[in-house]
Amino acid sequence: MKIRIPTILTLISIFVLAFIFVSFFLRLPFVQNVSRETAGTAVLLSTFFLTMMVGMPISFSLGLSAFLTAYYLGIPVMIVFQRMSAGINAFSLIAIPFFILAGQIMADGGIAEKIVEFSKILVGRIRGGLAMTNIVASMFFGGVSGSSVADTSSIGALLIPMMVKEGYDREFSVAVTVTSSTQGIIIPPSHNMIIYSLAAGGVSIGALFMAGYIPGIMVGVSQMIVAYFIARKRNYPKAGKVGFKEALKITRDSILGLMAALIIILGIAFGVFTATEASVIAAVYALIITVFVYRTMNFRKIITVFKNASITIAMVLFLIANASAFGYLMAYLRIPHTIAQMLLSVTTNKYLLMLLINLTLLLLGMIMDMAPLILITTPIFLPIVTKLGWSPIQFGIIMLLNLSIGLCTPPVGNTLFVGCAIGKTTIEKTVKAMWPFYISMIIVLLLVTYVPWFTMFLGSKFMK
Repeated sequence: MKIRIPTILTLISIFVLAFIFVSFFLRLPFVQNVSRETAGTAVLLSTFFLTMMVGMPISFSLGLSAFLTAYYLGIPVMIVFQRMSAGINAFSLIAIPFFILAGQIMADGGIAEKIVEFSKILVGRIRGGLAMTNIVASMFFGGVSGSSVADTSSIGALLIPMMVKEGYDREFSVAVTVTSSTQGIIIPPSHNMIIYSLAAGGVSIGALFMAGYIPGIMVGVSQMIVAYFIARKRNYPKAGKVGFKEALKITRDSILGLMAALIIILGIAFGVFTATEASVIAAVYALIITVFVYRTMNFRKIITVFKNASITIAMVLFLIANASAFGYLMAYLRIPHTIAQMLLSVTTNKYLLMLLINLTLLLLGMIMDMAPLILITTPIFLPIVTKLGWSPIQFGIIMLLNLSIGLCTPPVGNTLFVGCAIGKTTIEKTVKAMWPFYISMIIVLLLVTYVPWFTMFLGSKFMK
């Protein structure tokens, strides 16, 4: 029986991490002269990566490594519990449950189907019309649900089979769906923006929301350009024509669903309500529309929606609590300061440093999920980039762009896995079809990184 090289490398990594953990935790003779900070860092990071590699959920890995490191350093365990409690004891976090609930209601309440039909009216007659529809629908639905996984599962379930039936390559159909769904991370409302705001020490959520619109639209437009040229090369069909009366009906029905995003945009922009209040209004509005207008939600379905949303909310808040404790140990051991010094030792050129930070975030996004990475890396990189002259608002969008690319990149790309499962194809084949879309997203990332106008025009000027 052949053993794959990745399996061998994984086993070697697990052995090395276990050896480091045991050596420092048991204070073996050959590590006794190591400084307390270095030893604590070794225990923290080796425990985290070891538990993650053996298959433990990342939230548990964060919490367990924090507890073991605190015990090793002689820090009272009660402090770790206090940091976990403090991590989720923030008023702004109230927005996360309601935005997740609003997205769940819209995903299960039939709004995705109406948005797809509306998008088909707008761009369906272009060459590769269904691919264009997929991207535009993701732009609209992402701006309502705020979740790339919800986008992929809702819109992908509708459009991937439809695209394959119309003659599109299966891998191309999945690639378009997966990469376009990352717009839900950038175009508000995005609960990941709220997590970043928390990790960044209270950056304005409203400013982050406004800053995300132009970059999110840029991602969508760049993907449409790529899809158009591929469609012309492969002679993919245009979508069928829609009659005028039918188009009016579809527009009327979809506008009601899209009003949730419009309410959030205008309400926050003009100071009518805060982002937290907007989340409650969005959830209530979505429930009213799906129950009384579309009539796609009955009592049993509402219970299911609340149950599914509650599970997601619990997972997110538990992750934030554990990441808060982990972040406390990182700050205690001066890990952010050490990493900052290492980066500054490589180069002092601010543009090269920013490129290096982007590369680091892209690589980390390939092996870890978005929420824990935001909580772990923000305290490390934010002081560096603000010192270099970047705004915390701009860096928030840069970070989300980097990590959204990671969501559709193996080996740990949740959105990629969902898309391949819906499209019934392999990750290897899909990744080959995704390269043009990867390139388009990286071009947008570089533009947003080095041209502040794309984020700050709305992020700061309009908010004032």
